[in-house]
This record gives sequence, structure tokens and C-alpha cells, in this order.
Amino acid sequence: ELKCPKVIGVKLTGKLSGWTSPKDVILKVAGILTVKGGTGAIVEYFGEGVDSISCTGMGTICNMGAEIGATTSVFPFNGRMADYLVATERSGIADMASEYKNALLSPDDGCHYDQVIEIDLNTLEPHVNGPFTPDLATPISVLGQTAKEKGWPLEVKDGLIGSCTNSSYEDMSRVASLMKQAAAKGLKSKGTFYITPGSEQIRATIERDGLADTMREFGGIVLANACGPCIGQWDRQNVKKGEKNTIVTSYNRNFTGRNDANPATHGFVTSPEMTVALTLAGTLDFNPLKDTLTAADGSEFSLASPFGDELPENGFDPGMDTYQAPPADGSAVQVDVNPSSDRLQLLTPF
Repeated sequence: ELKCPKVIGVKLTGKLSGWTSPKDVILKVAGILTVKGGTGAIVEYFGEGVDSISCTGMGTICNMGAEIGATTSVFPFNGRMADYLVATERSGIADMASEYKNALLSPDDGCHYDQVIEIDLNTLEPHVNGPFTPDLATPISVLGQTAKEKGWPLEVKDGLIGSCTNSSYEDMSRVASLMKQAAAKGLKSKGTFYITPGSEQIRATIERDGLADTMREFGGIVLANACGPCIGQWDRQNVKKGEKNTIVTSYNRNFTGRNDANPATHGFVTSPEMTVALTLAGTLDFNPLKDTLTAADGSEFSLASPFGDELPENGFDPGMDTYQAPPADGSAVQVDVNPSSDRLQLLTPF
């Protein structure tokens, strides 16, 4: 027996702008539905607001749908998806999807949802979710006050962006715009900052376009394009196990001990842009929408809203091709394995 999943509709109105990012949509949804609210359901996003979200932004939203227990998450096909497919050399798929857009890849007129959530993107605030659970949603306007009331450590020890959830070219270019503002004022990240490119293509493209250099000048460390700190794979040495501390990430999960095996680490999930802002300020009670920073010369300044290109102007750099083709004659690759090895054994024909 396989139960037919329910369908939760998320109606998006308005348009994303300023500091609000696609990540804030799913952070808001997580706060409404909690980590169990999407169980046994498909989450379908619809409405005029969909077209203001980039293809990779939709990917970020769907990626984190697992955190609310959703069976899957889906957006209707639109031009933003077609543009991304063309940019990644899949124009044939874009053409075919466009052909069947209305028949198969868009909601039917008058379709029924088991539950409908409405989110106005015009008024949606940037959110910071956590600690210890991805559904404890706090708008940035009250984060500092809430942190003080609940005793969360205010100092941001580490900021981490990227991974599979938020590592698109758009994400990287938007955070670079903030880092350039900081550099112009003589500032760097106060906490340790790590960047995990989501693919070899993203790594190569941000290196080519100078974004990686901007991140290093900010004090960032560009890691390998692999899972990394999102699943606890990093050599963290600035806190001892059991020491209460705060980290801010653009990942999707922040359960106890998830990122560094330290149960006392307070992990907060937010957008890459907000991760940069909070790590730059070094404290959770900084709201970049209204608070100022102190430049190296002692003057006060505000961060302008982040901005960046949805797709690279010069196209994507595919990076290193590490594919190893099988032998042309079809023979098996010969591997020498010590017959007494307890770890490796060759599979014998059967």
C-alpha cells in the first residue's frame, strides 16, 4: 500500500527584493509547517511571485523541503528555468519543457490543494532559523532581542556558505557584492569564514570571475566542492567540545551536533547574504537592514542591499574534466589488491 500524498500549496505574491532571498521563503515555510508539517505531502509553489525567483533560487527552496518532512517540492516550469537550462547547455530540454509547459508542467486551472499557505514576497523579512532545529524561525528584526532573551551566544564564531543548498552563481555574486563593500571600508570577517562551492562548475567559474579572490580578501577559506562542514567534515579548532558557541550557515540542517559534533554549538540557518552580514559584524544582534558598521577609519556606514548576476555573463566554466573512460576494448580495469587485505576485496565472477 502506498498512500497518495497530500498537496500543500504555497501561494507566492509580490516580488523578491533587497535583502530578502529565496532562502527566506523556505525558512518562513519551515516556521509555519515545522519539521513534521510536510510529512506525507508534496509542497507546490504557485502564484505571480514565482517568476521573481531564479531557477537556482527555486532549487534552494526545494532542497530544504526535506527539513519540513515533505515528500517532494515542485515549482511550475517558467522562463527562469529555461534560461538556466540554456546556460548549462541543455537547450533541447528547455525547448521540450516549454512545449509541454501548459499541458504538464503548470498547475491545472481550479486545482485543489489540501492546505494553502500565502506568502507576500514584498513584505517577507530575512529570517534566521535555529538553533538546534531548522524550523525555529526568527525574523532578522527581532533576532538580537530574541537571542538575548533565550541566552544564545551573540558572538558569531564561524560563518559558512555554499554546500548543495546555497551555492549558485547568483548566491556567490550577491555575497561578493557585500564583501566588496566591506573591503572598501577596510573590514574583514570577524569570525572564521568558509565557502563551499556546490560543484566543479561553480568553483571554476567563481575562480575565473574573481569572486573567489574577493572571498579570500574578506578572510574566507574556499573549500573543496564537496559536502564539507554541512555534514561535519571540517577541521574545527577554535572551540572545544562542550563549549557554548554560535555559528551561522547557509546550509539546510542544523540539528544538535550536525555541523561539528559539538552538542553545545548553536547552529543558525539563513541566506548566504545574511551569513556574510552577521559574520562581518561578528554578532547575532546586527540587523543589516537598519544597523551600521564601523569602518577602519572610525566612520559609520551601512551595507547596501546585496546584488548579483543570476547567470555568469561569460557563461559557465565547466572546470576540470576528471572523467575516466573505460578501456576502449571493453576489458576490465586491472586493480592490484593484497589478497590478505581486511578492507578491500575484489568481486569474483558469479
